[in-house]
Order: sequence, then structure tokens, then C-alpha cells
Amino acid sequence: MAYLWLKTFHIVLITSWFAGLFYLPRIFVNLAMVPEGAANAAERDRLLLMANKLFRFMTPLGVLAVLLGLVLWLGLGIGNGQGWVHAKSLLVLGLIGFHISCRNRLEEFNRGEHRHSHVWYRWYNEIPVVLLVAIVILVVLKPF
Repeated sequence: MAYLWLKTFHIVLITSWFAGLFYLPRIFVNLAMVPEGAANAAERDRLLLMANKLFRFMTPLGVLAVLLGLVLWLGLGIGNGQGWVHAKSLLVLGLIGFHISCRNRLEEFNRGEHRHSHVWYRWYNEIPVVLLVAIVILVVLKPF
């Protein structure tokens, strides 16, 4: 029964973390589209406030999701000796890297030094989608 509770909370945390990973880069798209100038400062400040709050909210969710995943894997032995769990772990490391990359992009916006266009951020926004699809395929199909 404890396994089912852990698995349930892991899924809820992963879902919540992904909501942030999907939405924060979308805010970056909007920030990159705000023209420079004092007339647009209020819009930029509002978007930055949203982005900073979202990042502070999604970070603990990601940490808890990863910790519960480690408990399920290493503590309860889910997937031990199976290749899919190692591939999934590699993709989760990619998600953690993407999360850190989001923090770096957010810091650039906070300093007013973003380097990329809104089109670049639209492509950047697709990275967690690809990772999610790959992870779900591995977890559900367990192909190896």
C-alpha cells in the first residue's frame, strides 16, 4: 500500500513540475516579445514577476518528484536491472538540466540581458514536451 501512495504522489509531483516546465518558457516567449522602452516596463515587470514566482513554485516540486522517484527506484527496487529505468534516469537528468537552464534564462531576463528571440524560445519551449513523451514511452512500454 505504501508503494501506491508513493507512486501517486510521484505522479502528482511530476505533473505539477511539468506544468511549470511547460509554462515558464512560454513566459520567456512573451518576455522576448516585449519591446524595449519605458512604455513597456509595466508589462515586462508583470511577466518577470510571474516567471520568478513560477520558478520558485516549481523548483521544490521538481526536487520532491526526483526524490520520490529515487525512493521508488533505489528504495523499493522498481525497475532494478531493467534498461528502461536507466534510460529514464538519463532523461530525468536532462529535465534537471533543462530546469537549470530555465533558471539561467530567467536570470538573464532579470538582468535585462536576454540574448535570444521569441522564435528561439518557442523552440526551447518544446524540449520538455519531447522529454515527457520519451519518459512516458519508457515507463509504460518498458521496451528494454
